[in-house]
Amino acid sequence: MSEAWTACVLTLFPDMFPGPLGLSLAGRALASGLWRLDAVDIRGFATDRHRSVDDTPSGGGAGMVMRADVVAAAVDAVHEAGRPLIYLSPRGKPLTQARVRELAQGSGVTLLCGRFEGLDQRVIEGRIMEEISLGDFILSGGEPAALALLDAVVRLLPGVMGKEASGEDESFESGLLEYPHYTRPQIFEGREIPAVLTSGDHGKIEAWRRAEAEKVTKERRPDLWEKFLEAGAKDSRKSD
Repeated sequence: MSEAWTACVLTLFPDMFPGPLGLSLAGRALASGLWRLDAVDIRGFATDRHRSVDDTPSGGGAGMVMRADVVAAAVDAVHEAGRPLIYLSPRGKPLTQARVRELAQGSGVTLLCGRFEGLDQRVIEGRIMEEISLGDFILSGGEPAALALLDAVVRLLPGVMGKEASGEDESFESGLLEYPHYTRPQIFEGREIPAVLTSGDHGKIEAWRRAEAEKVTKERRPDLWEKFLEAGAKDSRKSD
């Protein structure tokens, strides 16, 4: 039997894990051994009696910076060669569903959760870290971002979702946002389920869902819509 997909999280707050990852879909998968989670305390690699992990920024300025020597020692102790080493950072590349799929297809990942003003650049470069961001906003640390990234990856691991096809039509999988969903009651506060969804005509249902996905993407995410159109144009040229 192959080794379970493993996440190693380097953090100053290991008690934040598994947190929500210990519940629901991810939690059941963790309990059944479909994936593993190791939360490692960075302070355990400090060398002074105060277990210091940060120092004042060179050149002056507010806040503190995570020390390169302490973080490097932590990374070197736990990171497995061949697995992505990711630093959760607001200046990183935005996390995409495509990157999530890539991570799910590997053997695991090492995540570094930053704190304070950030991490000494020398260890980022020296350990060839991939910087990933959840979006254009600031968190108090990388832990919430790590939880979100792991939740996105774990649900794609083999055997985690009860119905494998349940993820195929979700937002971003096709380059579009997901179409609207409905269920009983048939009428709610005067609003009815669209008639096409109860027609039994699967061809019309699929066409409606596709049209709705395109509509909501165009309205809410024009950036995704442009990429979707560009991808379609490229595919068309390839087939010519």
